[in-house]
Amino acid sequence: MIATEHKASIKGGEFLVKETDASQVFIPEEFSEEQQMIAATCREFLEREIWTRLDEIDHAQSPELISSLMDKAGELGLLGTSVPEEYGGFGMNFNTSMLVAEVTGAGHSFSVALSAHTGIGTLPVVYYGNEEQKARYLPKLATGEWKAAYCLTEPDSGSDANSGKTKARLSEDGKHYIINGQKMWITNGGFADVFIVFAKIEEGGQTDKNLSAFLVEKSFSGITMNEPEHKMGIKGSDTRQIFFNDCLVPVENLLSSRGNGFKIAVNILNIGRIKLGIAAVGGAKQVIHNAVQYANERRQFGVPIASFGAIRHKLGEMAVRVYATETACYRIGQNIDDLIEDLKAKGTPDADARLKALEQFAIECAMMKVHGSEMLDYVVDEGVQVYGGMGYSADAPMDRAYRDARINRIFEGTNEINRMLTVDMLLKRAMKGELDLMGPAMAVSKEILSIPDFSTEEDETLFAAEKKVLRNLKKAVLMVAGAAVQKFMMKLSEEQEILMALADMAIEVYAAESVLLRVEKLIGTRGASAVALQNDLALVYLHEAVEKVNMAGRAAITSFAEGDEQRVMLMGLKRFTKIEPMNLKDARRRIADAMIAENKFFF
Repeated sequence: MIATEHKASIKGGEFLVKETDASQVFIPEEFSEEQQMIAATCREFLEREIWTRLDEIDHAQSPELISSLMDKAGELGLLGTSVPEEYGGFGMNFNTSMLVAEVTGAGHSFSVALSAHTGIGTLPVVYYGNEEQKARYLPKLATGEWKAAYCLTEPDSGSDANSGKTKARLSEDGKHYIINGQKMWITNGGFADVFIVFAKIEEGGQTDKNLSAFLVEKSFSGITMNEPEHKMGIKGSDTRQIFFNDCLVPVENLLSSRGNGFKIAVNILNIGRIKLGIAAVGGAKQVIHNAVQYANERRQFGVPIASFGAIRHKLGEMAVRVYATETACYRIGQNIDDLIEDLKAKGTPDADARLKALEQFAIECAMMKVHGSEMLDYVVDEGVQVYGGMGYSADAPMDRAYRDARINRIFEGTNEINRMLTVDMLLKRAMKGELDLMGPAMAVSKEILSIPDFSTEEDETLFAAEKKVLRNLKKAVLMVAGAAVQKFMMKLSEEQEILMALADMAIEVYAAESVLLRVEKLIGTRGASAVALQNDLALVYLHEAVEKVNMAGRAAITSFAEGDEQRVMLMGLKRFTKIEPMNLKDARRRIADAMIAENKFFF
């Protein structure tokens, strides 16, 4: 059922049916010296300009402070990472831009402003702008002379983005589109110089079915806005409602083609999702760093609380989850970069190659948005717990971390939407013949009726037993998904609980496989003894993934199968979620003890 493929031929979603060789994946340890210097620059900027002013940023009465900090980031080139060099940017590859997103992800409210500008605010112009639009806007966006905002969400249009009511009609002289409507939750709204505005074009009494996108400058007429929203977290991020009242937009500011706005929104959100996942890693690493230091400093019963098993469990588990998210995100980032280069070598223009590559891995982008945001929520919650009573104090760092993290499960499409998108995209590709899921699923359905293989022949290759576990976990996903499709056919989209359980199974398989491949590659270059702790990280995560796949699988199976069918599937699930037990407590303790000794997160 499973074969090994070359990097260039890897497709989104194929991880479920094809085995990846460790040599084919990128791991963070392979970042070049230049890339590490870029990361160091980002870290120094946070230390110098952001972390010392977090309270000031959160309580600022105007957007001027965040805007001025964006100017300083622009001076360092942090706003032009993804802008092509010919327009004043650095034209970094995707994984390098991911590295910038990771490090700056520890910047709380500032990181939200930065990512909104460099991502959803700038990339629509990079990927969809014509030459005149790129020449006008990108140099200013790359330096921070102009700041950007993205205007998609409306009061009655959130997850259902294409239902927006903002309208654009052509003026009588044909020179302008006249935009009327309301947008909400607009990050950077109070200081943005240019807005990416989505609206439906009206003509002859008819309204387009799909959105169009427009480049709207602050200086255009008819733009007003409310005061900043009062939010649970990311309080320093300027978030507003913006109103367009007969706003005159030159016809040449239509971005891409008429009716292509929804596609623009979807593709840009793909980027935002994976960038959010890796930004969560940066935030989580800083939380663990603070938690380790506090655990070493705080004494109870005459000893540092870092010596207590309960605290070490928390620190170890926090590290395990961060390590898995980081690994999976950069694996995807490199897959995207590889496909971009492959397409360009075949003659595809750069912008088109980037869009096609991102669309190809939209499944994985959605998965890591979910995984990263929920990992961060776990880490900040446990961070509060490590701090105890001080964790609940606004004078300690966990208060802000806890509140700021919560938005990430809503940003870039809620996690529920992203879970359902994950399965929906997988099944649609299968139905189009782009991804062979049904063949392997049918093979698995026959296998669960056969006699299990009880052979004891040992495979001496590295991680042989663990890779067999992974193959079986993939079979569990295929078994449940195949049965659900047969049961509900086209109505499966209405069974959201089952879709979300299937997504959880797929997400855990991908993360577990990624982290195992990372450690396998490390062992190949450094030797097993040098990466013993990383081995612990991978194996703890794999064992936990097995339990999560089993739990999600049972939830799905018992939601639609009955009688003999249910019994057979549950037996199959039990067969496919077996793993030899190991002492997870000691593994977590080894991980925690190493961080405690170093007084920091260092993986």
